[in-house]
Amino acid sequence: MLRQFLLSSVIALTGFGLAAPVLAQDGPLRIEITEGVIEPMPFAITFFDEGGAGQMVGQVRDLVAADLTGTGLFREIPQSAHIARPAGFDAAVAYEDWKAINAQALVTGAVSVQGGKVVVKFRLFDVFSGQPLGDGMQFDASTGNWRRAAHKAADQVYARLTGEGPYFDSRVAFVSETGPKNARLKRIGIMDYDGANIKWMTDDSALVLAPRFSPDGNRLLYTSYATGFPQVMLMDVNTLASRQMGQQQGTMSFSPRFSPDGRWIVYSLEQNGNTDIYQMDAGSGAQRALTNAPSIETSPSYSPDGKQIVFESDRSGSPQLYIMSAGGGEPRRISFGDGRYGTPVWSPRGDLIAFTRQVGGRFHIGVMRTDGSEEKMLTESFLDEGPTWAPNGRVVMFMRTTPGDTGQSRLHSVDITGRNMRPVNFDGAASDPDWGPLLP
Repeated sequence: MLRQFLLSSVIALTGFGLAAPVLAQDGPLRIEITEGVIEPMPFAITFFDEGGAGQMVGQVRDLVAADLTGTGLFREIPQSAHIARPAGFDAAVAYEDWKAINAQALVTGAVSVQGGKVVVKFRLFDVFSGQPLGDGMQFDASTGNWRRAAHKAADQVYARLTGEGPYFDSRVAFVSETGPKNARLKRIGIMDYDGANIKWMTDDSALVLAPRFSPDGNRLLYTSYATGFPQVMLMDVNTLASRQMGQQQGTMSFSPRFSPDGRWIVYSLEQNGNTDIYQMDAGSGAQRALTNAPSIETSPSYSPDGKQIVFESDRSGSPQLYIMSAGGGEPRRISFGDGRYGTPVWSPRGDLIAFTRQVGGRFHIGVMRTDGSEEKMLTESFLDEGPTWAPNGRVVMFMRTTPGDTGQSRLHSVDITGRNMRPVNFDGAASDPDWGPLLP
């Protein structure tokens, strides 16, 4: 039964003809499937207090369950349906009791707290084969940051059951928006992927846009209007110290992103009425133009290997997507559908490019192959824009603005099949999300 679930997971998650690992009785195999629908896999989860954890046991258990069910791939069996709870974390598993309630997987865990540190342990079992799935693991964190230990445990369960990379223990940079529609106040924040643990990086004294993480998550690029004109800023996430990058008299710079190795910054620079893509050395500030055209070139994003850049340009008469070498050169167009394309961003896996598309008065978040083929719209609404990828390249977060006088933007996520559309649990208007790397 669990093997059938894993096969179904690959059907639903690959969706673009990608090979993916599946656990089989005779060892790993690789398959290539292009379409499919999945029924969420029923799982049971139970946690124990191994000393001093108290109510934290339930909090950790609930967070692990929420991470898994939030993917749309898993369905938790209520605790009220459990027939017999194990005597403890290390106790033998009565598989027949879990089979009777149709659980396909069982997660058992334990939480202990001592000296300001929380320890979270877990084990994962295939109920129908009556076997553990890998060895148990444990994660430590400070008691004030117990959520990280829970996210790490959930990441490992997710990875073992799907063959996919994890993404729960990660953060998202975003812009919080307050105030009336015609006088928005904006400030940059960083939160857990699920909207918790918000840390404010700027105040609302100046307009700020488009925060972008460095590959290690320790620095943040963003665009600031503190001088009255857009300028690229670089911030240390831990100290909040920031400095202006690449200052040139009479120019405006915006839409910055790091290269995968963190050495370079690629961005748009406007001068004398013309906007081109520039590259800057993140250390020295030395910069050079990568494009030189009378059109508007913006929203650049590196490929994961750092060898190419996808960007938006209106050189064909309307905004479309182009790819060029990371060193510049003649770009090639990859978008050919109706309407306007923008805000492209390369998947961490290197296989897809996410983008915003406006056609027929509606906005979409879409994905396509890097050669422009197999274009697929994931969303449609009054205004969807600004996609960003989860670290495993399987989920896209974006901002959605509703019509009306308030015009508030909210963050949402969707997987690359277009399934499991979900709002991010953030209490307030937000825009410009950037999904950072997995935390160390």
